[in-house]
Amino acid sequence: MSNAMYDKIWHQTQEALSALLDKESQKMIEPQRNQVFIFQTLATFYIKYVQIFRNLENVYDQIIHPQKRILIRKVLDGVMGRVLELKNEMVELELTEFHYFDDILQDLKLTPEQLDIPIPKYFLKEKLEVIKGREKILAQILADSGIDTSEVKYSVKSIPFDEAVKLIQIAERARQGRLRASFMKQIFLQEYRAKQSKTLDQKVMNRWAAALRIQKVWRGFHECKNTEKLREEEMVFLGMAPPPFFNEVSATVIQAEKVDRLRNEVQIKHEEDYREALVTIKNDLKLMEGLDIKENLQDQIRHWFIECRNLTGTFPDYPDIEEGGSAIIFSNKTTQQVIEDIIANQEEEKNEKKKKKKKEKQPKRAKKQKKGTKEKNKEEDEEWKMAPSVFLPAMKEGNNTYKDIWMNKDESWNFSQDYDPELIKEEKRKELESEIRVQVDELMRQELKNLKLAVDREREHPEKARKKTEKKGKKEKKAKKDNDLTADRTIESLYKELVEEGLLIRALKVNLSDYIGDYSYLGTTLRQVSIEPMPSLLDVRQLITLYGIWPLGSAAVHEKAPLVKSLLLVGPAGVGKKMLVHAICTETGANLFNLSSSNIAGKYPGKNGLQMMLQAVFKVARQLQPSVVWIEDTEKTFYKRVPSAEKMNEPKRLKKHLPKFLKLVKPEDRILIVGTTQRPFDAELQSFCKVYQKIILVPRPDYASRYVLWKQIIERNGGVLTSALSISCLAKVTDGFTQGHIVQAVKGVLTDQRIRRQTSKPLTAVEFIMAMTSMDPVYKEEEESFKNWYAKTPLGTKRALAIKGGSTGKAKDSGKKKKK
Repeated sequence: MSNAMYDKIWHQTQEALSALLDKESQKMIEPQRNQVFIFQTLATFYIKYVQIFRNLENVYDQIIHPQKRILIRKVLDGVMGRVLELKNEMVELELTEFHYFDDILQDLKLTPEQLDIPIPKYFLKEKLEVIKGREKILAQILADSGIDTSEVKYSVKSIPFDEAVKLIQIAERARQGRLRASFMKQIFLQEYRAKQSKTLDQKVMNRWAAALRIQKVWRGFHECKNTEKLREEEMVFLGMAPPPFFNEVSATVIQAEKVDRLRNEVQIKHEEDYREALVTIKNDLKLMEGLDIKENLQDQIRHWFIECRNLTGTFPDYPDIEEGGSAIIFSNKTTQQVIEDIIANQEEEKNEKKKKKKKEKQPKRAKKQKKGTKEKNKEEDEEWKMAPSVFLPAMKEGNNTYKDIWMNKDESWNFSQDYDPELIKEEKRKELESEIRVQVDELMRQELKNLKLAVDREREHPEKARKKTEKKGKKEKKAKKDNDLTADRTIESLYKELVEEGLLIRALKVNLSDYIGDYSYLGTTLRQVSIEPMPSLLDVRQLITLYGIWPLGSAAVHEKAPLVKSLLLVGPAGVGKKMLVHAICTETGANLFNLSSSNIAGKYPGKNGLQMMLQAVFKVARQLQPSVVWIEDTEKTFYKRVPSAEKMNEPKRLKKHLPKFLKLVKPEDRILIVGTTQRPFDAELQSFCKVYQKIILVPRPDYASRYVLWKQIIERNGGVLTSALSISCLAKVTDGFTQGHIVQAVKGVLTDQRIRRQTSKPLTAVEFIMAMTSMDPVYKEEEESFKNWYAKTPLGTKRALAIKGGSTGKAKDSGKKKKK
């Protein structure tokens, strides 16, 4: 696409955003009581904001104008934050983390794929050099300490001598059998050819009969090929088979990738030019306009002194530096407007004095009106109103800036889409004025003192000066002495120590898109019949993006959005919990700390040792944010009863310290604690749920997800899909098996030798089914046990009460009573 096309997409997206902001401001005022209508309103806004985000993210990634990109980034962060706010509203309303929008998607004429939440590319692009540098340091430390895990080490199992002899005998007998079989086949073929030659000598075939036979065979073969071709074309037309050369990369895709790379290079160049221009244009303005700005400010302030003296009879008090100086009085105001404000303030003071006198005379009637106001407050509580948004003002500001500057701007002169110097001048002129104002304030403050001495013969009273110093003294509170055991250590030394101890580990290079799955198309239908459906794999993927990747990737979003400090991934073995943890780190460039009970066993012994470890982890995680603190098999940290075999490892060491660790995490700290467990039933539920703010149930794959999994994993491992391989049959038969089982089976079948033989012997479903016969699936009883456990969590109990009571309001009230 050209720059003009991306500009067009941007303008269309801004128009859609403007219309959506107008609608939302209307809906925020209107109170509602119908829960279904409220959810549909929230869901519609959520879906529309996701569409706007998708377009803006694409535009921000490809557009090359540096000043446009700054504005788009500001709006993009606002949209991300608003999506998270709406998600939080929906969770509080429906009391569940998973929502289904089938009806709304039909009304908006959207497909489920358009609801997929992308990960902004700038998360990694803007700090690529930092991530590469950190990876080099980590690799160097691992290599120096001799614990480099990048090299795959193969373990050789030793077997008894008798078994080894038997294996050699079996292999040798098999080799001899194959040789004998090939030798006997050659003898048989020789005898067969001899017999055939004798019969041909006896029967001399007619020439025309031979031609007819050849024609018959050829025509039969030709027709078979034609019917096969027609059948393949029909299957492609129906969408039941991929088109030819589907997996091959086309020339247009290669060209598009090349253009993207060139566009990124131009982006970087324009950004560098823009940064240089910011400095040079400011210096030029300082030389050309600096003295004029200084004189104008001095004249303006002097005029204010004289007018105040004429109106009030005394000179005004000059604002302190802490208050902002003269900028508070003259912010976007002329001297005439300032004088009018002084007159208005005087009149307001007079009116307030009169009102106070009237109130003292009137009797108090507040007690009688209390009952009526209480009833009104109850009615207002029952009515639902959309919560105020932190991100709406930023989006409105960005939208207004777009309308004022870019909406109707003529850019015919700027074909290369370089920076606009006039916009920089406007911005830097304000910046320069604020810098000069600080100098002018110092001069004018002294001038005002001289005027007061000369005209009013006033001197600053020593009492006022004392009060100022006292106020400053109160603000500067003494910092409490922290028992910091790592106070004398540098971040570099702590980082090295944590790597050597195995607490800071290298994250696997796994993208979130590698977590394959499909949507749940029956979610809304099942909920209408009061059946709680199991979430799909793509629902889980979306939650990981919203709660993990977005806040860690964007500092602006993390500071203002609903704060999620900890996540818990619950599910059976093999559903991809560990993969999701590594995907969060890969997509955001985060450090990965492993505080699993098995990993910290025997390290940093004693109370002081544990405290030192946590302080070191928190310091490094905060300094090198974003960071992920991973606790594998986290149920061991919260055991009801510690098994006798694990008592030596002290698995519950972190139990008391994790809540304290969470309290230290502030909105500006992009640190996320992620726990994974496949046996949540072994943990104390109350302390478990106190630590983990969001609990995500990761299910086994359903039919649609298994179909996509089989298809993509076979292709990724070198398999070729043909009509001989029924993916639908595999997906149906492997009900209950997890992603781990499917990957294991595919890797077991698709050896190098089997991949080479695919042309002569295509893959069949039986091969994969045979490989899975030795594996244990996840039975329905196990899945039900996870669902029952989740129903006991705070959100699960509220949801259950809401379904029984028929309204979420009752559930919320009961939840509040329990807390009390």
